[in-house]
Amino acid sequence: MFDPDYDLFLEILAAGSISAAARRRGLSPPALSKRLMRLEDRLGARLLQRTTRRLVLTPAGRDLRDTIAPIRAALADAVARIAGRQRGIGGAVRVTAPTSFGRMHVVPALPAFLGAHPDIDLAIDLSDAFVDLLEGRHDLAIRIARSAGPGLIGHRLGTSRRVLCAAPAYLAQRGAPRSLAELAQHRLLAADGQLPWRLEGPAGPVTHPGRSRVATNSSEVVRELAVGGCGIALRSLWDVADALADGRLVRVLPDYAGSEEVGVFAVHAPDPPARVLALVAHLSATIGPRL
Repeated sequence: MFDPDYDLFLEILAAGSISAAARRRGLSPPALSKRLMRLEDRLGARLLQRTTRRLVLTPAGRDLRDTIAPIRAALADAVARIAGRQRGIGGAVRVTAPTSFGRMHVVPALPAFLGAHPDIDLAIDLSDAFVDLLEGRHDLAIRIARSAGPGLIGHRLGTSRRVLCAAPAYLAQRGAPRSLAELAQHRLLAADGQLPWRLEGPAGPVTHPGRSRVATNSSEVVRELAVGGCGIALRSLWDVADALADGRLVRVLPDYAGSEEVGVFAVHAPDPPARVLALVAHLSATIGPRL
């Protein structure tokens, strides 16, 4: 059986705080904190740094998360598949996902799910627009955010690690910024609603305001403009890792990065049908280990 204290650790990470996880379980925060301390004592390592504002994973905590999260997701996926075969899971599942993330990561994961559940009637919309799940037009949303949102259940698939980057041609023309303040002299690229940038730096959290050189509602447009040498962008590694690896983009101000509080969530309304939970388990097992 999967250690319940490992489940507790993952649930605290998914909820974003001990108090939020305690509310989900109907326990008091001190009781949950005591169980977390018991796990840390057992392992002989601190897993989370507790501050008044947030929880921060220690190296040991990050190692534990990266090790057990895929195992837990794979177990949940296996249970969902077996239950699906036994109960004949079928019916409509309506999914919405951000355009770029959906195309690059969600869609490639779907053939295996549809093969395991041939009676599922799947509909998927790729859009960067916010979708209100409580209106009932979609069953599941993939969201890149700090939390699932009020009234919803979120399954954290992983962290959306973001870096500042630009094309070598742009930096050759304009020069590389040497400080965060020098970004004011540069062309910034961001989709609607993505500025100001909330970053983590050597002195802690910092917010950088600005205006995008090009107005767009598409994150894919931002990536292509950055690769094309139009400015500096704050992009997720799941989106630009290949461009960074082959040199089309390079990191800028590497001491700064997007807050690790931003995660990739599979989000649904309370009490979803089994077919929705089966898809969540599958996405956790296939997408989660890559984030």
